[in-house]
Amino acid sequence: MLDTPVIVSAGRGRVGSLVMSYLGHSTVVLEMDGVRVLTDPILRRRVGPLVRSAPPIHVDAWSEIDVVVLSHSHWDHLDLGSLRLLGTHVPLVVPMGMGRRLRARGFRQVHEVTPGDVVELAGLAIETTPALHRGFGPPIGSTDLAVGFLIAGSRTVYFAGDTALFAGMSELDVGLDLALIPVWGWGPRARPSDHLDPMGAARAVELIRPQVAVPIHWGTLHPIGMRWLRPGTRIEPPEAFARHASRLAPDTEVHVVPIGGTLTIDGSTREVHPHRGPDPGTRVTDGAVRPNGRTPRHGRARPRGPA
Repeated sequence: MLDTPVIVSAGRGRVGSLVMSYLGHSTVVLEMDGVRVLTDPILRRRVGPLVRSAPPIHVDAWSEIDVVVLSHSHWDHLDLGSLRLLGTHVPLVVPMGMGRRLRARGFRQVHEVTPGDVVELAGLAIETTPALHRGFGPPIGSTDLAVGFLIAGSRTVYFAGDTALFAGMSELDVGLDLALIPVWGWGPRARPSDHLDPMGAARAVELIRPQVAVPIHWGTLHPIGMRWLRPGTRIEPPEAFARHASRLAPDTEVHVVPIGGTLTIDGSTREVHPHRGPDPGTRVTDGAVRPNGRTPRHGRARPRGPA
């Protein structure tokens, strides 16, 4: 477990290395092959009815972003003000149903996806994965789709977004270098019907078997005026997840990266092989939609041991 991660300044990661910086909740900067990917950016102190309890984020932490991935349209994952801070030119990969509203607000590069679709941007392949989470919510209105993403270059990262355990999650066992796993909600409870709690997150890691797992979706936000309500739920879930995961998935390294912390996964470049899945998908290459036949799974599955 990583108690005191090395804090590095914003920059471009070396080819073959993977750097993740945890900015809080589901907001992570991934640096891979010279590309900076930002997940579910919540960069402001207040979003809707939620306020940031963690320290503010310095602008250097999220500068020079090449691609943004958005898992769904709830307040704590989609903030239009945060997206405007990044600029309307940054490519956005979003669930189907969000694109029209984002384009109407001036965002120029919006790629709508459903599970099985692949977007190739800035040299990375971003594959959309299923998620089990209620997708309706402000600020942009109705959508029934929430998703996760496999982000593949010289390394492969799974960003789960917000999800409960779902059928077929074990299909994401594709030789993941890093899994970003939610371990709580934003309030005093995590509903198991559409969230992972610490035990559920550990079971997810048992299924997908990443080399490294980092808990996200904790310690950052609380409803306005309710910081006093069960404050332990903002700090206890990641450590509980680490304990459960050490028992259920002992081959996975769990690193609890504090908000503002950075983890570097270094070493020689992993060879990445596409793995064909059973469902038809669409390949999108730098904005051009092309038929893809069957769904690729990026990464390399490790053989399972005896049952």
